This record gives sequence, structure tokens and C-alpha cells, in this order.
Amino acid sequence: MRPSIHLLDATVRFHSRAQLLASGFRSKRWRTTFAQDAADTSKLPLAGVRVLDLTRVLAGPYCTQILGDLGAEIIKVEHPTRGDDTRAWGPPFAGYSAAGERKGPGEAAYFLSVNRNKKSLALNFQSSTGVSILHDLARTCDVFVENFIPGTLAKYTLDYASLSEINPKLIYASITGYGQTGPYKQRAGYDVMVEAEFGLMHVTGERDRPPVKVGVAVTDLTTGLYTSNSVLAALLARQKTGRGQHLDVALSDCQVATLSNLASSALISREPDTGRWGTAHPSIVPYRAFPTSDGDILIGGGNDRLFGVMCTKIGRPEWVTDDRFTTNAQRVKHRETLEPLISDVTRSRTTAEWLETFEGSGLPYAAVNDIQATLKHEHVQARNMVKTINHPACGEMKLVNTPVKYSDSEPSIRTPPPLLGQHTNEVLQELLGMQDEEVSKLRAEGIVA
Repeated sequence: MRPSIHLLDATVRFHSRAQLLASGFRSKRWRTTFAQDAADTSKLPLAGVRVLDLTRVLAGPYCTQILGDLGAEIIKVEHPTRGDDTRAWGPPFAGYSAAGERKGPGEAAYFLSVNRNKKSLALNFQSSTGVSILHDLARTCDVFVENFIPGTLAKYTLDYASLSEINPKLIYASITGYGQTGPYKQRAGYDVMVEAEFGLMHVTGERDRPPVKVGVAVTDLTTGLYTSNSVLAALLARQKTGRGQHLDVALSDCQVATLSNLASSALISREPDTGRWGTAHPSIVPYRAFPTSDGDILIGGGNDRLFGVMCTKIGRPEWVTDDRFTTNAQRVKHRETLEPLISDVTRSRTTAEWLETFEGSGLPYAAVNDIQATLKHEHVQARNMVKTINHPACGEMKLVNTPVKYSDSEPSIRTPPPLLGQHTNEVLQELLGMQDEEVSKLRAEGIVA
């Protein structure tokens, strides 16, 4: 347990930095900041949890951003010159403010999407001094998250075996493409490769057309979600056992798990799957996107009653009694007849006109919106899913908000995605007690930036 607030106010002298760190000491400046934020942290479920984040790109940063939104303190360790790979993944970039001194294209939108509520420590751990700094930080942390190929961090004594000796209560999450065991464990893992190899791409795309990847890196995102859930579970387990543990999270495992009912159907039936269906459903008709005069609309006639509602609303009530369409089984049998008939009707009006026609009918329907239309959608706005924040170098910008609404807790975007090395001094001085001259020396040697 970390010292309570009143204990932090006590004046204690320590004879070494090791004693300082082991005590859980935080500097006077840290105490002041903590006191100022105390009222807010009462609404943050993970306030007081500290995470050392050695992840890059998407799955890992998405996991740690979720933890940060919930109130955890995230220390993001980045390469001192290039930072997280996604800092260079643009355009688009959020341009730097004209009044500022920064040059270049700006901050990459990709990086901005998954790195809010984090502190950036620019540090090179290929040096022994850099490793020693991370060891000292690990002593103060509850969680360590990394996404290196298995065995890589052991070379730097930053693997679970090494860090658990330093901090037995540490929860250490490893995110990899294929896990810590198995014949593929040394392969680099990329979302699209895992989508292809583990079933998702095979069932994604139009009927009788080549397979396609999902429009977002969904395997990375689900892996980030599984990892954040696992970290929370491990924190609860530690309350019972007093011990940390290693979490082995693989994109491949998470992808197989999210095949869900398709995997279950294959296991139970022992038959090949039915392949790609585009927006359609293999066993419900009509249940797909249909063209309008200016876009597409998705209609779900999931049972006979809803099919009747659709027929009435589109002006084809006679279809309700047509022997080919009276039951779902018949409609599935005559899919290739019915779906083109519906398409011929839906093409006669705009998407907005059809939305107005179906409003209040009880029929499931939805416009197929692009990303800009989604972010401007009245329901998205009403649910507060887009937040405006101030970035220290770019000024005002908009980010997608944290999605879950709590009756009491208030997860939030409290700090913008950091500039590279923005918090190096803060982390080294406030958490490790370094002096200005020590940090300056490390910066001169290229160990930090």
C-alpha cells in the first residue's frame, strides 16, 4: 500500500534513493499537485494506480489509454528521438500553432487517437543507465505494459522475471502477435495478418468477392480491450493474494475468441462456414444495406411482423401475402428474388427521405454514414462523444471521448496526448527525486530527451 496523504506530509530523511523509492515517497511538488486534484480523483476509479507503458502503435496504447481514462497515471516510455511509431503516421496532422516555436507538420492524428491522459518520458533503455531508471520506476508502479516480441526485453532485464524480483506486486502485461508460447511466438504480429490467418478476413466482404480487412484495426482494438480488462482483474486478484502476475495477451488468441458465434457454429456443426455475406445475414431476409438515390440504408426485417411493417412503409403491402415471402424461411429461399425488388424501391428516394418514412415504425433501420457524418450525428453529439481540448502545441482540437457513462464515477479526458518527452523532467524529478543537473547530464548523454 502507498502511504496515505497525511503520512506524505511527514518530514522523513532518507540516506539513499533506493530507500526513498522503497518508502513510496513523493516530492513536495507532487503532494501539492495531488492535493489540488484530490476532489477530482475521487471520481476516478483507478486514481492512485500507476502504469509504466512501454507500448507502441495501437493495441498497447489503446489499453493504457483506457486505464488512463479511468484515472490511472500512465507513464509512456518513448524512444528519445522518434518516439512512438505513430507520431510519424500521417497525414493528417494537427498543425502546430503559429505563435509557437515548433516546426514540422504537427502531431499525427493516429497518435492523438490513443495517447491522451499520459505522460511522455523520452528515454533510451539500450543504455545501462536507462535500464536502471526503468527499474527504479518499476519499483513505484502497479502495472507494466509492453508489446515487444517475446524475449526482447529480457536482454535489458526488463522482462517479467527481472521486474517481479524488484517489485513482486507488479502486474506485467505482455501484448504480442502470437503469445509467449507456441510455434509462432517469435513472429511479429500485425492486425491485418492476424485478421487473415485467424478467420476474420475470410468472413468479411461481399458475397462471391475477395476477402477484405475490417475498416479499422479491430483485432488490435479488441486485444487492447481484453488487456485492460485483464489488468483490472489482476489488480483485484492482487488485493486477495498480495502478488502481481504476468498477463500473456496475444492478438491471435483475442481474434479467435472474437469469432464468437461463428466459431461455436463451426465447432458444433463440424461443417465449413458459409463465407462472406457483406452487410447481409445468412439466415434472415431482409437484413442488409440497400441502395438509395444518394447512399445506402440498412433495413432489418428480422421477423414476419417486421417484414410486414417494411412492406407497408415502402408501398409494397402485397409482398406480405406473396407465397414466396410469407415466412423467413421462404424469404431466405427466395433471397435473390426479394432483395433486388427491395433495392428497386429504395433507389427511388434519398436516404433522408427513407429515414423519415421509417421513423417511429418499430422497424430496425439506419443510414450508412461516413466518418464525418458519424462524428456530427445528433445522437453522437447528444451523448458527448466528441470533446474539444487544448493541446500545448496545437491549440484547440477535438478528440473522441471515453464511451461509458457511470452514475457516480467520471472517467474523462484530463490531459491532451503529450508531446515527445514533455514529462521527462517531471517523472525523473518528482518520482525518482533527481536534481536538475542530473537530468541535464542524462539529456546531454542522449539517455533522455
